[in-house]
Amino acid sequence: MSGKFELKTSRNGEYMFNLIASNGKVILTSETYPERRNALKGIESVRANAPLDERFERKMSDSGKPFFVLMAANGVVIGRSQMYSSAASMEKGIASVKTHAPEAELVDTTAQ
Repeated sequence: MSGKFELKTSRNGEYMFNLIASNGKVILTSETYPERRNALKGIESVRANAPLDERFERKMSDSGKPFFVLMAANGVVIGRSQMYSSAASMEKGIASVKTHAPEAELVDTTAQ
């Protein structure tokens, strides 16, 4: 199984997506979007920006856990990772996004 984007409705009624790796784990979560079409554009932005290492911003949480954000060319955050236990684990997460995002299938669970 390859990676997939899962488009869904969030608790507040807006749209969001997760990028899920071939092992079933969420490796990137989007912001919420008021319109479905904008969430779909967000997915396309992840596909386009994921191969570019300079689009990944490596960060540290207040509790000292590493995580990353994926930025669009205009500097807007298009997705965030989970918190990782180490910088090495975070780098594996980034590599997984780079591998899975460009060709990930879209699973749309929203009512159209």
